[in-house]
Amino acid sequence: MSIYHISVQTIDGKEIKMEHYRGKVLLIVNTASKCGFTPQYKELQELYENYREEGLEILGFPCNQFMSQEPGSEEEIQEFCSLNYGVTFPLFKKIDVNGEKAHPLYKKLANDAKGVLGSKAIKWNFTKFLVDKQGETVKRYSPNTKPKELEKEIEALLSESVA
Repeated sequence: MSIYHISVQTIDGKEIKMEHYRGKVLLIVNTASKCGFTPQYKELQELYENYREEGLEILGFPCNQFMSQEPGSEEEIQEFCSLNYGVTFPLFKKIDVNGEKAHPLYKKLANDAKGVLGSKAIKWNFTKFLVDKQGETVKRYSPNTKPKELEKEIEALLSESVA
């Protein structure tokens, strides 16, 4: 199944298919407002501002599965991200990224780009997945990987033509 067949809900409750992002380079991140990695929102926003016009979309999926570091409502999450980090990239409804109730998008991403020792489990907040213009998962990055460190790989994917 293609990533484009999966539906997601925006943070304000609108359902959209990932098809909406066909032809774009995607950086998909599970986020949290009360995590040691939360300041990565700043670099994610900078990447978005620098490369959005070239076809990059950053998609933030709040998740409360890691030590309850995303306890707020969707409204609180959106307000926090906007006020503290000026986030304008799309945020989505809070989801599970692991376990039986894991969102289908994360099941696919985790299966396509396994982690350390072939693990499918998402280890922590701010795990990042890079997806090319054809909807193929290119790579998984650990939470400690700063968004700016992905710039060269993002630029390379943006310069590729769509098949």
